[in-house]
Amino acid sequence: MSASPVICVGGENLIDHVTRDGEVSALAGGSPFNVAMALGRQQADVHYLTPISTDTWGDTLADTLVASGVTLAGGRVDAPTTIARVTVTNGIPSYVFERDGTAERSVTAASLAAAMPAGTTVLHTGSLALTDGADADAWEETCKTAYTSGTLVSLDPNVRLSVITDIDAYRARIFRMMQAAHVLKLSDEDLEGLCPDMPQDAALAHVRSQTSASLVVMTKGPDGAIAMRGDNTVNIPAPPVPGLVDTVGAGDTFMATLLAGLARTDVLAPAALDGLDAAQVEALIRRAGMAAAINCSRAGCNPPTLSELDTAMTAVG
Repeated sequence: MSASPVICVGGENLIDHVTRDGEVSALAGGSPFNVAMALGRQQADVHYLTPISTDTWGDTLADTLVASGVTLAGGRVDAPTTIARVTVTNGIPSYVFERDGTAERSVTAASLAAAMPAGTTVLHTGSLALTDGADADAWEETCKTAYTSGTLVSLDPNVRLSVITDIDAYRARIFRMMQAAHVLKLSDEDLEGLCPDMPQDAALAHVRSQTSASLVVMTKGPDGAIAMRGDNTVNIPAPPVPGLVDTVGAGDTFMATLLAGLARTDVLAPAALDGLDAAQVEALIRRAGMAAAINCSRAGCNPPTLSELDTAMTAVG
């Protein structure tokens, strides 16, 4: 994979303690962690920048990434693993997080720069890593530096307002980071969290006016996705899910597949994004939607391999 573009992913890793129909399970997770895993399964050259704990849960997290072909660029640290208490009701998860003093928050701008390999093509981050604290500051600085240097920056805020103490400060950070991103992916729920009391169309227009991103994608769960590149807007329906289990990791699988698709079509560069036409965007979104649908047919975040995704896409023509 040495000729493949180097994709760096950073942000929280954690263990999801999931309660579903009265039964409890423990699964590796965290939005950027899931993105890295999904990219690895699609044979991308992906480096995970965030440290992972040396505790038993950390072993599970590290082993999961390594098994998916991910390089652990952030190493291991002697701090506990973040825990997410997840309750799944009618297939929809709700979350409570335990993150104080955990391994995934043990980052600085200097440590992230040291973990990022020379020749990095893409830096992706988002989610809990951007909520508050010195670690959020480090991620913001790192993304801004990458953007300024010409590295393609991908952002998925994955908004969790229920765990944020200073919502105004958080929203301000996300909008600042939107100004130093080339690819922006968010869900309709993220949009509502960032732009409360605004109709969806107005909120989406506001986000587009505030971001530097050439490609903006909003997922809408069972209603599909909308993608905007320049004057082109593409609406894609969601593919059917062959037996919905839950939606855990669906958005992360979508995000990873979007990046993998950009890599496969050799447009993982800021200038190349500007040349994407509507047909290319549609193909990217359809493939990302299919990957998310496959993930939803399985428990937890369990993205498809490249072979599985190729087979599914061939089946639908």
